[in-house]
Amino acid sequence: MNILKRFFILLIAALACTALPALAEYPDKPVKIIVPYPPAGTTDILARLIAQRLSERMKQPFVIENRPGASGAIGSVAVAKSPADGYTLLMGTLNSHGINPALFKNLPYDAGKDFAPITIVGSTPNVLAVHPSVPARNLAELLALARAKPGSLNFGSTSQGGSPHMSGELLKSLTGVDIAHIPYKGAGPMLIDLIGGQVQMGFDNLPSSIGHIRSGKIRAIAVTTAQRFPGTPEIPTMAESGVPGYEVSAWFGLLAPAGTPKPVIDALYASIAAILRQPEVMKQLFDLGAEPGGNTPEAYARQIAADVEKWKKVVAATGVKAE
Repeated sequence: MNILKRFFILLIAALACTALPALAEYPDKPVKIIVPYPPAGTTDILARLIAQRLSERMKQPFVIENRPGASGAIGSVAVAKSPADGYTLLMGTLNSHGINPALFKNLPYDAGKDFAPITIVGSTPNVLAVHPSVPARNLAELLALARAKPGSLNFGSTSQGGSPHMSGELLKSLTGVDIAHIPYKGAGPMLIDLIGGQVQMGFDNLPSSIGHIRSGKIRAIAVTTAQRFPGTPEIPTMAESGVPGYEVSAWFGLLAPAGTPKPVIDALYASIAAILRQPEVMKQLFDLGAEPGGNTPEAYARQIAADVEKWKKVVAATGVKAE
């Protein structure tokens, strides 16, 4: 019995030793990060920033693949169904993992059960901006204009049911203004029409709009977070502009398929957290209009669960429906 017991102990130890190099070598081939939205939007911008740094740090290419459609569901499902080996990741968002579960009754993935959170890369305000021809310099003037001509103003957003869209719906709910929503397939197309004047107003994640705001092509009215964003202190919040209780904050973070080995998750988390602590990366994020993330996988999971519950209440209160 002692000999047999010793044999099994040695066998288990040998198997453990042979498994260690495989985990230690992760990644030993290119890693794909699926962005479930079109190029040029905030999700894409932040994914490419972190992918470049991960490629340098982990010595393997981290390649971006855009799979837009269905408010982020197409790309999210693709990752949920991928092998749980750490070689296919998702750049998830408040939209894909906080709002979609509240908005869509038949969502083809479970935001909590089908994914292994890694960490939030960055969070950002949404921003309400207008075309320069709109005769309103602040939110009070814009709301007065909307009330004077109900239904005459429209606002574009990056997708149906996304956090920019829901930011507009929340404004309608809290103020009673009648403004029409026009959904686009991503920030790029929406901003083209906002800059061109085809829509008068637009809600967008700050990073994809900040360059156009700074150039004067569009005019910022307010950010959606509870506090002013440090990188754009000149833009007031919705709450201080006359809509108390208004708050929307968008986050963007990496997730893997559920069942991905914990050592792989830990290796990715450690690398991303270290990248986000680099002063040049922090500055780059602030310049883009985002605050660095870096929370633990466990904290990220709690954030997702809390947001699903929050947005269930918002969806119920606003009555907005998925199209």
